[in-house]
Amino acid sequence: MHRSAVKLSGAGALLVAAAAVALTAAAPRGPLSELRVCADPYDMPFSNSQEEGFENKIAHLVAQDLNATVINYWWPSRRGVLRNSILAGFCDVMIQAPVGFDPVATTKPYYRSTYFLVFRPGHGHDVRSLDDAILKHLRIGVNIIGYDYTNTPPAHALGARGIVGLVGFGNFLNPDPNADHPEDIINAVAKDSIDVAIVWGPLAGYWVKRAPAQLAMVALPDSDPVSGMPFAFDMAMAVRHRDKDLKARLDSVIVRRRADITRVLEDFNVPMIQMHP
Repeated sequence: MHRSAVKLSGAGALLVAAAAVALTAAAPRGPLSELRVCADPYDMPFSNSQEEGFENKIAHLVAQDLNATVINYWWPSRRGVLRNSILAGFCDVMIQAPVGFDPVATTKPYYRSTYFLVFRPGHGHDVRSLDDAILKHLRIGVNIIGYDYTNTPPAHALGARGIVGLVGFGNFLNPDPNADHPEDIINAVAKDSIDVAIVWGPLAGYWVKRAPAQLAMVALPDSDPVSGMPFAFDMAMAVRHRDKDLKARLDSVIVRRRADITRVLEDFNVPMIQMHP
């Protein structure tokens, strides 16, 4: 969702900045027999190697519409993910990326979400915004994303308010995908290891529903007036910049199958907000 984005992961939804590299040849015109998808093998609710995530489900929905077969190229959302996957030509489509993510060309958006405050209600940690004075006295968990442990937009916004000493969750520089446990930040709130977490919407919605304690979610606004950081992002699919024909096909599928895609997101408890026109 950011890089300042999301991991999307994640964040997100976790999306990483990447250096520009030479692009491979454009996808051929004519019928597609394969939809070569870039996917993380251990990053629920987004994707996993058992194809249980919502990115996996949407990929198969798109492939079905195009009379193609999904071929997954597994690469964890770690340092160099773009240059080692889509930009290297090993796969052709990212199922989600924030609109305008420069290293790739993004399609029409198919959902929009934001970051959420997550806490145990009735435990004295109920917060409604980043300007709540109690935050300076709480243990706050944030996800760490991208290159060299980049902070998420809400972490930057807290820093602009003088709130430091945040508890970081994420292992995105470790090449072993099994080292990453996306649910850890939510479980830490449920178990009182931290008081509040600030989590990208799809990650929060999925894991809060499965948490071992009742948790509350409060949406952050589209952007932060103090730091100027965006919190909400329109999410789209992505291809290489020169793959204009493939991008046009994906745009058409998003229009035709928008209701089906939305149902998949709802099945995974993805909190969606209204997209900008």
